[in-house]
Amino acid sequence: MSDGAKKLVAQNRKARHNYLIEDTLEAGLMLTGTEVKSLRLGRCSLVDAYAAERGGELFLMNAHIPTYDPASQFNHEPKRPRKLLVHRRERDKLLGLIGRGGYTLVALSIYFNERGIAKTELGLARGKKKADKREADKKRDWQRDKARLMREKG
Repeated sequence: MSDGAKKLVAQNRKARHNYLIEDTLEAGLMLTGTEVKSLRLGRCSLVDAYAAERGGELFLMNAHIPTYDPASQFNHEPKRPRKLLVHRRERDKLLGLIGRGGYTLVALSIYFNERGIAKTELGLARGKKKADKREADKKRDWQRDKARLMREKG
């Protein structure tokens, strides 16, 4: 890998459509060996993944990392909760925002950083209403049409 490069493993594309992302942060993941090997093969799904509190700590829930076939009996459970590694101040701030209501922590992507360590990008999000989603679609369509017109005119 080149200097400062991230190797993207999985991305949650629907998250930016369904939620208004107000802030993002990077968190480490506590993984087993077979999970890392499966991620290195690019096998992961973040469709319904989110972060939640359990016993004062943050865990990544519903992230599906398929089993690593060559590992036979020493494999992991594909949808198990995985502990997120964040600084105490960040964790306390996030737990306060989530506890107050209206916010959720959504997993946006999983990647390997330049040192080869698995990280996840979390987004502090608020749910969008149907009208907000329609407005975002209209804006995206207009940007696409505008770019097409500019290309045609020259």
